[in-house]
Amino acid sequence: MAKDNKIQLPSSGGGLVRYFEDYKSKIEIHPYIIVAAIVIVILVEIFLYKL
Repeated sequence: MAKDNKIQLPSSGGGLVRYFEDYKSKIEIHPYIIVAAIVIVILVEIFLYKL
C-alpha cells in the first residue's frame, strides 16, 4: 500500500545548519563566569531589597 502512494517525505535533517563549526568568536567567556555573574546580581538584588 505504501508503494502505491508516490509521496516523498523530506529528509530528516532539513533546515538544520551547524554554524559553530565555521565561526570562531574573538571573545570567549567561560560558563562559570556567567553563572558567577548571575549569582552576584541576585545577591545584590536581595541586599538592596532588604534595605
